[in-house]
Amino acid sequence: MDKSVILNNIKDYLKFKNDKEFAEFLDIKQNTLSTWKKRNTIDYDKIIAKCDFINANWLLTGKGSMLKKEDSDLIEVKKAEELGGYKTIPLVSVEAIGGFGSSDFSIGERDVKDFYVVPKFKDRKIDFMIEVYGDSMYPKFKSGDIVACRKLGDSNFIQWNNVHIIATKEQGILIKRLNKAKNDTCILAVSENKDYEPFEIPNDEVTGLALVVGVIRLE
Repeated sequence: MDKSVILNNIKDYLKFKNDKEFAEFLDIKQNTLSTWKKRNTIDYDKIIAKCDFINANWLLTGKGSMLKKEDSDLIEVKKAEELGGYKTIPLVSVEAIGGFGSSDFSIGERDVKDFYVVPKFKDRKIDFMIEVYGDSMYPKFKSGDIVACRKLGDSNFIQWNNVHIIATKEQGILIKRLNKAKNDTCILAVSENKDYEPFEIPNDEVTGLALVVGVIRLE
């Protein structure tokens, strides 16, 4: 596993703008951080000491969830019992999801902008909501719409020709209709707005998938 990816995922999760801020948080010099990346190494004791939310196995191997179970399961156990037992749904920032780097969209407390109770969604499995930005999915979705999403384990669960949220390494978060590409190593991302051309996303660029199962729109 490329240690630079691990370090960048932690930095993004903590919402530091650059390596200078991240290094100060770790109480090391910026050139020390640069050396870690250059030599593909990490001071594991330092990271664990400063980032107590990190799953040690993920730090060592790059596999599984970045967050400890108690943090990644936070959303599942938070209930709105005083509101008739409805499950609260987290509204998650675009920047947060882009930094997850995990196939299961592990969501921690720091990633959540707010919690909502939506009675219409009571009988649907919804893991998070996210706000739509831009006009590439117009007229199906407008900028400012809130879409409700269900996490998918991997590409085998894609519902072809339906709209998904895709977390990618290079392009961040995308909301697109997904179709099969000519090459099995890619998926085809299609916009509703015909001014945007379809494009292929290599499978190894995808770090998370979720199916859009509902929308909230304010006129």
